[in-house]
Amino acid sequence: MSISHYIKDIGRGRDGARALTRANAADLMGQLLDGQVTDLELGAFCIAMRIKGETPEEMAGFLDATHARLIPITTPANTPVVVLPSYNGARKLPVLTPLLGHLLAREGIAVVMHGTATESTRVTSQDVLHAMGIAPLTQTRLVQAGDVVFVPTEVVCPGLQRLLEVRRVIGLRNPAHSLVKLMNPTTAPDALLVSSYTHPEYAVSMAATFELTGARTLLLRGTEGEVVADPRRTPQMTAFAHGQRTVLVEAQTGSLQQLPDLPSQIDAISTARYTQAVLDGHLPVPAPLTEQVHAIARALAL
Repeated sequence: MSISHYIKDIGRGRDGARALTRANAADLMGQLLDGQVTDLELGAFCIAMRIKGETPEEMAGFLDATHARLIPITTPANTPVVVLPSYNGARKLPVLTPLLGHLLAREGIAVVMHGTATESTRVTSQDVLHAMGIAPLTQTRLVQAGDVVFVPTEVVCPGLQRLLEVRRVIGLRNPAHSLVKLMNPTTAPDALLVSSYTHPEYAVSMAATFELTGARTLLLRGTEGEVVADPRRTPQMTAFAHGQRTVLVEAQTGSLQQLPDLPSQIDAISTARYTQAVLDGHLPVPAPLTEQVHAIARALAL
């Protein structure tokens, strides 16, 4: 098979490119994930989409193909499930996605974190969890209420992992980097995905995709690309369910009265020690994370 006819449509530049239908986008992504294209076609796809940008219909099609090929994490019926993608890691602030996951697990939620290192210079959630004695899954399994697991992308979708790794070769993101923040790698159709954006234009496109697909999601501006609220200032948090959006938390405005007591070092061991100290009650939970836990509980009820 070949995707050359799709590249002809999407590769005409920002102004001349034509958007794919949802069905065609699903077929295209399916061939990519199944490894049915040449390296030349794969590179052409990545560069063409980087220039053109993805439409909500295309992202919905890419998601259709991805979900059809997942080796999903199983969860019991009638158990609240929250999915936390974690791909960016820490650059200036400690990565607190593992802390968010454990705070949610305390509420009786099954927490599924997934990710892979996309930049070698950042401290990842997987690094922090390892320092806490939590190893990543090597195969999918049942996740119960109160569990926190981390599953590498390659375990749930090897083809998606290969697509993510293209960035190391050509130096540019591709639709896979958005897909991982939109997918639900569990068997729970009503799982709540917590997703984040960095640049405002992605907030618009991601919201449109969630409305189109009817996904159950909490969307916020993340911390250095992570889905955890900035511990210094509460961002807006918007829930999506059944194609409708609801603002659950308004963005914090005005001057900060005080800063949270965060670790001065962002390495995995320092962050793990801080996370455990908060969980043990020796340090307070940053207020924005408390707000996020409450917002997630409300979003699960929509």
